[in-house]
Amino acid sequence: MPATPPSTPFADELREAVAAGFPLAVADLSRLVRIPSVSWDGFDPEQVGASAEAVRALAADTGVFDDIDIVQVPIGGGSKLGLPAIIATRAARNGRPTILLYAHHDVQPPGEDEHWDSVPFEPTLRGDRLYGRGAADDKAGVMTHIAAIRSLVAVTEDDLDVGLVLFIEGEEEFGSRSLPEILRRYRSRIASDVIVVADSGNWDLDTPALTIALRGAVAFNLRITTLAHASHSGMMGGAVPDAPMAAIELLATLWKKDGSVAVEGLTSHDEETPKYGENKLREESGLLDGVSPIGAGAILSRLWYQPSITVTGMDIPNIRNASNTLVPSVRVRISARVAPGQTAQDAFTAIEAHLLRHVPFGAEISIEDLDLGNPFLVDSTGWAASDALETMGEAWGTEAVEIGAGGSIPFIADLVEMFPAAQILITGVEDPDSRAHSPNESLHLPTLRRAILSEALLLARLNGRSGE
Repeated sequence: MPATPPSTPFADELREAVAAGFPLAVADLSRLVRIPSVSWDGFDPEQVGASAEAVRALAADTGVFDDIDIVQVPIGGGSKLGLPAIIATRAARNGRPTILLYAHHDVQPPGEDEHWDSVPFEPTLRGDRLYGRGAADDKAGVMTHIAAIRSLVAVTEDDLDVGLVLFIEGEEEFGSRSLPEILRRYRSRIASDVIVVADSGNWDLDTPALTIALRGAVAFNLRITTLAHASHSGMMGGAVPDAPMAAIELLATLWKKDGSVAVEGLTSHDEETPKYGENKLREESGLLDGVSPIGAGAILSRLWYQPSITVTGMDIPNIRNASNTLVPSVRVRISARVAPGQTAQDAFTAIEAHLLRHVPFGAEISIEDLDLGNPFLVDSTGWAASDALETMGEAWGTEAVEIGAGGSIPFIADLVEMFPAAQILITGVEDPDSRAHSPNESLHLPTLRRAILSEALLLARLNGRSGE
């Protein structure tokens, strides 16, 4: 185990280097945000390719890496290629550890423009926040790594012993479907002692956090069909069930009256959580005054350690195209979150069984495009976590906290399986008002600056470590 150095080397110099390089970091982030790198089917994959090339150029510009490649591999052993990722490496020297810096350059779809206060892919500065799709999730993570490396290189004049792996994925928002094959093919290049996943958030604008618990994810398309063809709603309505009626009846069985999940077989994780009241929930979520929260138990337990089920999309005629007909078939997108301690496969099996048991009117149902990602609990007792918490405190001037997260980063389980000895650190630049995945996504720029500094300090510590 590497010995802990007495203090962070070059701390004052790194503060100055981060401050000097911050305007360039924001400018580079803005250039990345302008690239609409949506990884979902139905969007232009060439934009994800353009984003990958932009990240490759940023990595090359640091001057620190021995090898930089854009890689694409088949998904699930098939012929279809996944979207491009960047792997850049620099070998460790003199017995120093190797650290892998992960982020993703793909983004969620922007949704409807009218829900944004500014153009989604035009970075817009309002106050101290930069608005735009991907500004926080996760192109800010990309720039945290790039800017931290730049700062360390500027201070050490590239006299580095720490090993570096920059791994920037291109399809995290669409299930990381080719990631297992990337890890298999490039295992020797990616292997590291410490893995930093810059894709989470912080407790608030003043308090940094290390994420130690993540829920897993189950997502699929559910099709409900009742008719061979559309029929006149006046002629047949009242005797013939249409697909929307069957869908509503079926979906309603997924929740209890208080809004908690009603699916037998979904489990929860028993863990104490910090104090977090309903007023804070309303403030951070935008919950309307007259709308009550759902679920049971401590609020953070509901968000971090209990399962949830959400309908995130529905294919059904919109009101403009609504005719007086019984709709024969509808499709809905189900997104479930899985509590730590249960596998995503077991959770899906429970949800599938529930749906089959509760199909109304004898409707036909089918499930397509299944994505699974396991939950994760981080062991935060290692020396890397200790270093990370201390350097966060140095950078922010506030003691860091350990938190859970209701969101999912499914590939972390793949990393743990492939590199069981590596220490995992889940960090991030988001804050409770970043609104990742939502309209008006934004990044708090002072938080970005502190995140860059804390990572630069962590790299400096690892660069000064030697084996015991």
